[in-house]
Amino acid sequence: MTELYSTPSTALSRRTTLRAAGGGTLLLGLGLAGCRSAVSEAEAPAGKAGTGPRRGGTLTVAVNSDFTPSLLFAQSGQSLQHRLIYNTLTRYDDRLRPQPELATSWEYARDGRSITLKLRTGVTYHDGRPFTADDVIFAVKNLQNPLRAAQLRATAAAVTGFEKRGDHELVLRLAHPVNNLFDLFEFMIVTDRHSVEDAVAGKRLNGTGPFELTKWSPGTGLRFTRNEKYWQPDRPYLDGVEFRVVPQADALLSSLRTGQSQLSFSVPGKNLAVVASTPDLAISEYTTGGGAFYLGVNTTVAPLNDKTVRQALAWAVDRERILKQVLGGYGLASATPWPKSSPAFSETGRTHYTYDPGKARELLKSAGHSRLDLPLLHINLPGDTAVAEAIQYDLKQIGVQVTLRPTDPATAQKNLIAQKMPGLWAMSHGFAQVQPSTLAVSAYPFNEAKNTSKFRSAAYTKVVREAWTTPETGARANTLRQQITDTLLDEAFIIDLVIRGAVQVAAKKLHGVTLNKFSYLNLDDAYLAG
Repeated sequence: MTELYSTPSTALSRRTTLRAAGGGTLLLGLGLAGCRSAVSEAEAPAGKAGTGPRRGGTLTVAVNSDFTPSLLFAQSGQSLQHRLIYNTLTRYDDRLRPQPELATSWEYARDGRSITLKLRTGVTYHDGRPFTADDVIFAVKNLQNPLRAAQLRATAAAVTGFEKRGDHELVLRLAHPVNNLFDLFEFMIVTDRHSVEDAVAGKRLNGTGPFELTKWSPGTGLRFTRNEKYWQPDRPYLDGVEFRVVPQADALLSSLRTGQSQLSFSVPGKNLAVVASTPDLAISEYTTGGGAFYLGVNTTVAPLNDKTVRQALAWAVDRERILKQVLGGYGLASATPWPKSSPAFSETGRTHYTYDPGKARELLKSAGHSRLDLPLLHINLPGDTAVAEAIQYDLKQIGVQVTLRPTDPATAQKNLIAQKMPGLWAMSHGFAQVQPSTLAVSAYPFNEAKNTSKFRSAAYTKVVREAWTTPETGARANTLRQQITDTLLDEAFIIDLVIRGAVQVAAKKLHGVTLNKFSYLNLDDAYLAG
């Protein structure tokens, strides 16, 4: 593989250009390593010496909530299966360098106003139809459609023109430079343009990915079989995959310990100690992957329209206790959304709000309040409920009485998107693990144009838009990222608590599992050793 990275004056720096020798053969040597960011406490051996990966077998994945077809184009807790069915254009490695997938090479124009993509040949959809440039054009336009719930719509909307140069070369023309185009390329699943409405209805999901969806039993799970025509030779190794919906924490844990399931990302933190003592299971943490628990605040609900009150809440929550007691010690207590791998991360920002109930009470008093009564929506799954109960306890200590509102995952996500949250809510967010500007132009809780908190600020919009269109390295980029962080801390419309990537629990006989930056499960190289 030959890599050449150039630096256009107004486009990306380290991610700009990749020219690949051999075109379509480039990816064969990569094995789709992708986001190898899981750090395992008990790393499983690579299999018996000289045997290599084994073919065959069915992997069972325990999940705590069902697939929601209407959220197919939004990243959420229901996105785990996306990469089994669909491919994306590119895929980041751990250093946020894009690697080929359906796009084999790319080159930015010097002015950052267009990018030329060479597309993989010999790729077919599950129904046998060839993949072409028209499918990429449709994928971008599909995300531009306001009827789709899609976080990266603003970036997709920056693409204003398409120039086909045959079936496997495409030029995307941009209204203005953006520094998160490869975030879009990793986020955007390339669906079948002829059956997309069937896909969002859950009737038929036709992709180019390693597995075909053969059955969806609502409330029970999903079943996939190996795609015998997959474009990556000799992949996948597995014959099939099953997603089994197990919402009860004890039942999910039992499923893993007894071998009924071999993989899960849904084990509550308080149960991880039990996993750690189970000889046949291993825990891995994706430290550069996306995820953070937070307390959301509706700024149109009095007295939460006063940022002094919001700041009081930020001082009131004991992040370290949530990390240790609720999340099993996996994660990083933080007042900002950024993981340590992000260029926006700083220790000063992370520790801006610490646990100080006395200061919280003083701020409430200065705002004219000694007691508040507020509702708090949370997802009605064990791990999420435990986080909400910890927040409830801490807020009670400063005179804020919280009434919990448990809500099913799909409804909670739809309310988040539709800005129909009560005064407070406790959920988790992603999008801080990629280009920092993506968080503020795309993530529903932070979006400068339309966020769940209904927070609007001309100054916030200005700095976010400039950060989005500025090259990602250099002094100006650092200044803009700091200004975004300062706004988030000062306005406290989203109160971050613990940064936490996916925590994977897997049988030690399972190998080769990865997640991409948006927590899409990649099983191209996965196999069961015995």
